[in-house]
Formats: sequence, structure tokens, C-alpha cells
Amino acid sequence: MPKFAANLTMLFNEVPFLDRFEAAAKNGFKAVEFLFPYAYPTQEIKARLDAHHLSLVLHNLPAGNWDSGERGIGCLPDRVDEFRAGVKQAIEVATQLGAPQLNCLAGKAPAGVSHELLRKTFVENLRYAAAEFKKANLRLLIEPINTFDIPGFYLNTTLQAISILDEVGADNAFVQYDIYHAQRMEGELAATMQKFLSRIGHMQLADNPARNEPGTGEINYRFLFQFIDKIGYPGWIGCEYKPATTTEAGLGWRSTLC
Repeated sequence: MPKFAANLTMLFNEVPFLDRFEAAAKNGFKAVEFLFPYAYPTQEIKARLDAHHLSLVLHNLPAGNWDSGERGIGCLPDRVDEFRAGVKQAIEVATQLGAPQLNCLAGKAPAGVSHELLRKTFVENLRYAAAEFKKANLRLLIEPINTFDIPGFYLNTTLQAISILDEVGADNAFVQYDIYHAQRMEGELAATMQKFLSRIGHMQLADNPARNEPGTGEINYRFLFQFIDKIGYPGWIGCEYKPATTTEAGLGWRSTLC
């Protein structure tokens, strides 16, 4: 059976963020992930993790002004200094929280900037981040995201991510394979997972089209969970979905589909 981590940015959002750790543990999760820890005292998050015997498997690098619609700064040529400062901050927080890996969101491609410059900037930023992460024994992830949910997002497909990672050339840099985003952009879920298994550092899930829990849409999660076990994926799968009603009411998929 795959290992599932609760994404606390999206699950248990009926309660304040710092109370979601307890809710996750009470509902059988052994691990959690979330987008960003930076708005909360690191020691408070660590205390919640420890109190409820939870592992933190992932959080993101600082991603610009999220509330104003920014979705990462990794590819932005005019934000390199900010990106590097974010790498330092993320390493400090991840080290204190025990997170083994961090996700770098590429960001939206700004108008008037060439594809060549965006790629060059992203590759150079990733090389810098991977080198700094390696000193701290951390893994770097990059995540393709669909352009229906985030129009203009720079990184969209698994093949594009693999090509960029090949150019980066870091042995601690991997793809964060989000099943929902991959379904919307490319399909071929099982074949892609198998082909690039050694390049996938983390997975996430949601069903399509509404991005609700598994079993509510078109993705055959019963098959996929068996297939993920069959090919030997060793990592966690982050449950990054929008509960159709409440989180607890929708958690039955873990027993019916696994």
C-alpha cells in the first residue's frame, strides 16, 4: 500500500493551520506536507510535528507574493537575488523541521521575456539551489503544473522537467510528479511513472476534473495505487486535493481504493 502524507494546506482546512497536525494524526496519517511554513514560528510547527509523531516530507521554497497571484520565482530573471535568499531561508527552516526535500515552483512566464532566458534563469537557479541543498543533505524538487489552473506557468510536463534536470546535472534534483496536474497536461500516468521512476522524488494526488479526493473523478486510482506498489515507488504520496465536503467525510478512499 502506498504511503500517504496529508497536505495541510488543503486538508483539514476546517481548523486553523497549527491545529491540522493533530487532525492529521487522529485520522491515521503518519506524515504531512504543506506549501509554506514561513508565516508561522518554526518552533511551533516543530512542536506540533513532535507532539503528534508526524514526519514532514515536503514544503516549498519561498514563492514570491502568493496572495497577489505569484506562483514561484524560479524562472524570473529579475528575481535571482530574491531566489537565492529564499534558498537560504528554506534550508534553515527545513533543517529545523526535519524535511528531507523542498519543492521549487518555477513561476509564471512573464510577457516579453524569451523562452531561452527563462530556461537559462531556471537552470542556473536550480544549479545554485541543488548545490546549497547538497551541503545540507536535502533534495530539490521541481513540479510541472497544468496551465488550466495556473495559466502561464512555465513548467508544464514531465518531459520538460526531465530535460531541465538533465541540463542542471545535479544528482539531488528530482521531479515532483503530481498525478492531477499530469492527467490534465499529458495523461499516460502509469507509463510515465514507470519510465521516469528513478527521476521522481515525490508524488502528489487529486482526482480530475474537480481536484477532489480519489474516487470522485476520472482517474482510476484503484489501478494506479496497485501499479505504484508494483513498480516499487519508495516515497510518500502527498494528498493535495480539495475535499468535496469535509476532509474527514472524504477519507474513505484510503480503504476502498487501496
